[in-house]
Amino acid sequence: MIRTILVDDEPDSIRVLKTMLENYCPDICIIGDAEGVETAFDLIRTLKPDLVFLDIEMIQGNAFDLLNRLLPLTFQVIFVTAFDNYAIHAFKFSAVDYLLKPVDAGELCNAVGKVTSRSQEQIDLVQIKTLLENVGSLHVSNRKMAIPIMTGLTFIAISDIIRFEASGHYTTICLEKGQTIVSTRNIKEYELLLPDTLFYRVHHSHLINLHRIREYQKGRGGYVIMEDGVEIEVATRRREDFLKRLIK
Repeated sequence: MIRTILVDDEPDSIRVLKTMLENYCPDICIIGDAEGVETAFDLIRTLKPDLVFLDIEMIQGNAFDLLNRLLPLTFQVIFVTAFDNYAIHAFKFSAVDYLLKPVDAGELCNAVGKVTSRSQEQIDLVQIKTLLENVGSLHVSNRKMAIPIMTGLTFIAISDIIRFEASGHYTTICLEKGQTIVSTRNIKEYELLLPDTLFYRVHHSHLINLHRIREYQKGRGGYVIMEDGVEIEVATRRREDFLKRLIK
């Protein structure tokens, strides 16, 4: 059984989540709940749970204040949040599990399933640390991103990325100083994840960092020369929109 604590400053939210867990997640054993940061801190330190469902905004502070005080973590975390899309990007970049309110039963089961498949020793403190840094960063370009690779995850600063190049179901990420990473995520997923004010897909095989363009050359669609010296064709149908973004 997964010994679990629920933390949320809304009693109704705790009650609903508790009922859903009891109905859909038989591996969960709820050992306590808390409605504020101080109460949650004491409860977690005393009961030493395997898993904590953690609301973001609470009485006396927020989830990140609490986690900072509890580092290094000895439990897994599933965030429960009503945050907007901008803040959600911090979770996606960090590859940390989260649920949006109102909680969907299917998504809840999926999140718990991930916890069940991981042992306590596999708690990735780097992911939590990256999340804490990302939430504190107001601008996306200052954040770090969790990159899925064949052996697990690697973390890189978004500002270090020059371009993404499609390679079948994989993506080659080209960084400054000539470094490359092969990601198991396809290029479309990166296009959806990253803001188009910072990264733009100029061609079906290329997603580029607009701040890393060295030069644009005219032509039918034209082409860009990136900071790593690579020339990339701009698809004709994307040329007009692309040029508008360059001069903003």
